[in-house]
Amino acid sequence: MNAIFTLLFLQVLMGAFDNLWHHELEAKLPQRISARRELALHAAREAIYGVVFIGLAWFEWRGLFGFVLAALLLVEVAITLADFHEEDRTRRLSRFERGLHTVLTVGYGLFIGLFAPVLIDWSRSATALALTPHGWISWFFSASGFGVLAWSVRNALAVRRLNRLANACAASSALARQHGHLIAPAVLVTGATGFVGGALMAELRREGRRLIVLSRDGRQARASFGPDVWVVGSLDAIPSETRIDAIVNLAGARILGMPWTTGRRRELLASRVDVTAALVDLMRRLQQPPRVLVSASAVGYYGAAQPAAFEVLDENSPARPGQSQSDLCAAIEHEARRAEALKVRVVRMRFGVVLGRGDGAYPMLALSARLGLGAVLGNGCQPAPWIHQDDAVGLIRFAMAHDSLSGPVNAVAPDTPPQARFARSLAASFGRRVRLRMPAAPLRALVGEMSTILLDGQNAVPRAALAAGYAFRHPLLEGAFADLAAPQPGNATTTADSSTTAVTR
Repeated sequence: MNAIFTLLFLQVLMGAFDNLWHHELEAKLPQRISARRELALHAAREAIYGVVFIGLAWFEWRGLFGFVLAALLLVEVAITLADFHEEDRTRRLSRFERGLHTVLTVGYGLFIGLFAPVLIDWSRSATALALTPHGWISWFFSASGFGVLAWSVRNALAVRRLNRLANACAASSALARQHGHLIAPAVLVTGATGFVGGALMAELRREGRRLIVLSRDGRQARASFGPDVWVVGSLDAIPSETRIDAIVNLAGARILGMPWTTGRRRELLASRVDVTAALVDLMRRLQQPPRVLVSASAVGYYGAAQPAAFEVLDENSPARPGQSQSDLCAAIEHEARRAEALKVRVVRMRFGVVLGRGDGAYPMLALSARLGLGAVLGNGCQPAPWIHQDDAVGLIRFAMAHDSLSGPVNAVAPDTPPQARFARSLAASFGRRVRLRMPAAPLRALVGEMSTILLDGQNAVPRAALAAGYAFRHPLLEGAFADLAAPQPGNATTTADSSTTAVTR
């Protein structure tokens, strides 16, 4: 049994990594309506693994119990095949994830090959569960088994919640169709399966708006939004006679994550500027250009604040050439402004950190705060501009609807706290205190220029939004954190895919 347990040990490690890295951090399956069938398969498979791990840790499955164990292992094979089909139908796997799945499948095949003779021998004995402990191995696989069973229950609960959301979305779409709203001009959305984009799509679908989505992964987008949303992989697929009323451009690779190497900067720039340029080209060939383009930028446009230079930054404040954040945002906005020559009203939405439950910075920050690991970064005096997800979506819709609003708009809450107050308010929302402090020097050494997002800031104010009459739902930091920390019933704004953030920061 030593070889069998060694192989199972490796399977446990690889499976745990696959779940945490690919399913949770990258694909964020529990937040995606389109992933509910995949999650259901995962829950069933994990339940089987839990029983197998605990059962093999302590017992020999003799007689009829051996046939029961064999049946469980065969059911796992069927579930895995169905899971492969569902993944191919609903999302595009990275080469690394697909390769890891292949290794896991081969490993499971080796396990079956090694374990089959043992299982056959057990099945020839009298029916019994014979206690056969294996020292620390039994305790390790018991812990693994209970952990997998808990994960199975968690995924099953996520499936139930996502099914409720899917039914609510279907009911909203059906009601909108009954009122004939789908004949109206379309809204084209890029980044629609992202954090802010998913919430915006839910709002627009509830209104019965006719929607077009540009997505790099058409299968995932179609599975997320269903047949009522037209998903295109290229803007060339949109005929020139298509009536598009508004374009919302939220596309872009995730800012936080890998260090800002030269290649990474090129990726961040291309993922935003290339899409914006393609949208302008589409507007040129449309017989009737859209009324408005709302294009995501960020308060990073103003660069990183210098020590003792926390001046108030409104929409008229200049960029800081030579700083990566500023140069990236300026390039995006320059491309978007080309649409103004086509008589399109252009709103350049400069987002702060968007706080919401589904994705973005808040979930990890909240987890740290709950565990008592919230920290003051550097001296804690740097401004921390933020906006609640509800207001991020609200401002986009406000910009779409109000012809008087154009140009740059700081999409931040009126309350811009220093980072120390931000961290303490977040911790207080969970009844915790901030006891840790992270010095600036090691953080800058660890993540390089990307640390400017954490250690520097912009004291941005939403002057244009307030002047235009937008009323923030969450103007104060403490109120926003209280809302996010409160238990919430499922609602139809859960994103279908959180693999891409919607704004540049």
